[in-house]
Amino acid sequence: MDFFEAQARAKKRTTRLIVLFVFAVAGIILAGYVVALTLESQLGDRVRSRRDSGFVDYQPTARHIEPWQPGLFFAVTAGTLAIVGLASFWKWNEFSGGGSAVAASVGARRVQPNTTDLRERQLLNVTEEMAIAAGLPTPAVYVLDDEPGINAFAAGLTTSDAVVAVTRGTLEKLTRDELQGVIGHEFSHILNGDMRLNLRLSAIIFGILVIGLAGRGILWSLRGVRVSSRDSKNSGGVVIAIGLAGVALLMLGYVGYFFGRLIQAAVSRQREFLADASAVQFTRNPGGITGALKKIGGYALGSNVIGHNTSQLSHFFFAQGFRSNFGGAWATHPPLAERIRAIDPQFDGKMFDPPELVDVENQSFLEAGFAPTLPSRFGPLKPPPRRVPFRPATVIAGIGALTETHFRAAQDLLVSISPPLRAAARDPAQAPALVYGLLLSADEAVRARQFALVATQDGAPAAAELNALLPALAAVGAEVRLPLLQLALPTLRYLAPAALDRILYVLDELVHADSQVTVFEFALQKMLARQLGLARAPAIVTGDIQSFPAVAREIAVVLSALARADARTPAEAMAAFSAGAAQLKLVEGALMLLAVDECGLASLDVALDKLATASPFIKQRLIIAAAQTIAADNTITASEGELFRALCAALDVPVPLDGTAV
Repeated sequence: MDFFEAQARAKKRTTRLIVLFVFAVAGIILAGYVVALTLESQLGDRVRSRRDSGFVDYQPTARHIEPWQPGLFFAVTAGTLAIVGLASFWKWNEFSGGGSAVAASVGARRVQPNTTDLRERQLLNVTEEMAIAAGLPTPAVYVLDDEPGINAFAAGLTTSDAVVAVTRGTLEKLTRDELQGVIGHEFSHILNGDMRLNLRLSAIIFGILVIGLAGRGILWSLRGVRVSSRDSKNSGGVVIAIGLAGVALLMLGYVGYFFGRLIQAAVSRQREFLADASAVQFTRNPGGITGALKKIGGYALGSNVIGHNTSQLSHFFFAQGFRSNFGGAWATHPPLAERIRAIDPQFDGKMFDPPELVDVENQSFLEAGFAPTLPSRFGPLKPPPRRVPFRPATVIAGIGALTETHFRAAQDLLVSISPPLRAAARDPAQAPALVYGLLLSADEAVRARQFALVATQDGAPAAAELNALLPALAAVGAEVRLPLLQLALPTLRYLAPAALDRILYVLDELVHADSQVTVFEFALQKMLARQLGLARAPAIVTGDIQSFPAVAREIAVVLSALARADARTPAEAMAAFSAGAAQLKLVEGALMLLAVDECGLASLDVALDKLATASPFIKQRLIIAAAQTIAADNTITASEGELFRALCAALDVPVPLDGTAV
């Protein structure tokens, strides 16, 4: 799977969504105009009243009206656009908080990173494995406790605020392999750019449905209303007029509901096959995802979701979340049998009823995912040599990819991490100390200053936690440092803003304790600040810069920093820079290798912030150019790899675990 091509496809689907939305709104406007004409005809000029049993009964008399009334049409159009537009904007603003806001809207409960529940811990482990393998920030995990069906969804505006949510039925009915298949499917949606599209779709559909909701609200408000003979003789007419308006809005709402469901189905169905295939490619275990689908087919409750707000998110889910009244026309997912046969052509059509509860406690620790102390199947992980072979084509092809190689490497790396460190990454009290520990200097005098900084700025308890982690941190190799940061991100993400600001301040002080900034320190700070910043305000992500010349200076800074990172001679730096610049033909002539003081880490920090707002195509070409710069000598060093990871994190581009050999 090409990550950048997938993002481009998501953008095309967004365009298609807008076109469908325009047609839907046009249909609602036309229906609204017809209803308005009908009401005008039925209300008429003359109203005859009669009194009966103390109530007023008004009998309207129809009159002939002109079928084309520009003023009325304009009023209906303006009113419809205003209602739909404001409702869609309101819903989009509600979802601007990202994946956590979506999860909260359906009543999902966040799984605490340090949970002791075996099923929840298994879910966390599977999610961590896939996030580390794909080079993504580990998503927060949620459970829909009131949903007994087997289903799941991923939601968010960026990879940094993404969440994965599963139903209670998924936790209770699926084995670890089947759970891997489901989570792999959801990670495919994250990497394919489907999450942001799903949120746009939800906002648009809510705008279409809100007219019907308004009509239902009006009719509900009139329940039990009676007009007596003692009331004004016009009051009955007012009530009838309000009731007719409510009925009209409800009718228009059903028109909107019809179109909304069609849009959901049209946008959603085909990408489910791609996500299924990606999950199989990721785990190399077709039986995982097909087993989950077969259990859905044989389970009495299937994949149905019953929550109050879940219907508007039906296109998010792993499987069909509601019963389609119009057959396949409204179905947001392909039939289960079709999805299974796309993976297993020999499928005989037999589904099976899942057990009451999967026995997690009696699975082996390795199967259940609770074995961080077991040795790697491929031997212990070793620190990489200073320079290792580097193939840029392989790295670029691996970006956003779901492959078994990355998945197994992630499993082995997580198995190699000591239990205290993995537990610290999940504990809100210990996670800050863990990140502090990654920045401790080898120099005893500097380390003493760093400990004093932690105690002064974050308190004695934080310093005590840091001291307790020292033995485990001493054994951490270079290949584990950034993955540990990824594991800690979901825990740090949900700390109070004041606590998080304090932690970021302490980190900055630790970095500057020795009056210099290493490449690793820069990479850690950049990744942490960028990903936590996006998690706080995911709606700020934009792609405004479409022109290469507009960011030529920033591109030169990035390529110069990479070229000079571990160059042994000026000629070697120039050759590396030229190799990268050659990939950017539109601005190659404007790019020059900058002096050391012009491409330092401070300049790189500013350049990356601007490049983060560039279009996906510019980002793609820049990543390719950066990889070619590193590969000029056919090798990569730890410093070059960390700079490359910082670049990709700043641009929201996932780099697989073994993509940079660090």
